[in-house]
Amino acid sequence: MGRLVTSLSRETLWTNAHASRCAVGPSLRQNDLTEGEQAGADQHLDTPVAPKAPGIAFFRLGALAVLMVLALWSSLEAAPIEVRFAEGAAHGLLVVRSVSGETVGHGDLLQIAQGDRVESRLILRFKDGSLHDEHVVFSQQRVFTLLSYRLMQRGPSFPETVEVSLDRKTGSYKSRSVRDGKEQESSGSIELSPDVYNGMAPTLLKNLASGASETVQVVAFAPKPRLIGLEMTPAGAQRVVAGDLARQATRYALKPKLGAALRFFATVMGMAPADQECVILTEDVPAFVRCDGPLYVKGPVWRIEQTVAR
Repeated sequence: MGRLVTSLSRETLWTNAHASRCAVGPSLRQNDLTEGEQAGADQHLDTPVAPKAPGIAFFRLGALAVLMVLALWSSLEAAPIEVRFAEGAAHGLLVVRSVSGETVGHGDLLQIAQGDRVESRLILRFKDGSLHDEHVVFSQQRVFTLLSYRLMQRGPSFPETVEVSLDRKTGSYKSRSVRDGKEQESSGSIELSPDVYNGMAPTLLKNLASGASETVQVVAFAPKPRLIGLEMTPAGAQRVVAGDLARQATRYALKPKLGAALRFFATVMGMAPADQECVILTEDVPAFVRCDGPLYVKGPVWRIEQTVAR
């Protein structure tokens, strides 16, 4: 199961460098959402808003301009990740828990493979009706290559309604967010380097050599796209239990690399993305165990892990 994303809106820097991916069913399109879920998203976009103080808005826009310029300097050159274990068809059942262990939602990781092309979708449905829907298409010819990416978040668990997409073939992006009734949109051209991996962190972690660290890039939106480095580093051994058996796993720290200047301004603005942690079973064939981290900047830490049908 693999995931980690990133997005930067006017007041929010999403770094879903996070998430997981376990698998797939026959259809992974946006219209798989129920009519009720789509209607809820439409209704949320029409919510009226109270105006904000112009002084605060001016300060935030000015600081955001600095962040956007600094973000241009923060990207790192990195090589694409080699395919050691090819992905295939799968369907993972997921549970989302708070730091206190309370179950706040459930989800599915759906994945299908056709030739060297893999389509993976992570759907998290929260008890309060919120939805996180992340769709990744990638190829796995010697190295992993992100082909397209789409993310939608909406509902009371999230501070804003978000819809973003990237497409390598057309070289285009779209970004739309609504917060407190105020809408921001952006679209245009984008050139994706070979090491851009939105929504693919767990997949990449399963393919790292033992003890190896790698730095890749993810696209953040502000609402225009910016590249942010993502460092994936082993953080020690982790004992996990499956039934009555103890197994050996590896903890990985996922750290956004903003650079000193950008991290300073992002911290001052309260927009700095948090580090995240994923656990990968590393015996024989690697497998996703769990990921801990927020799904948006300054969001609560949620644990996304596999569960079993009963």
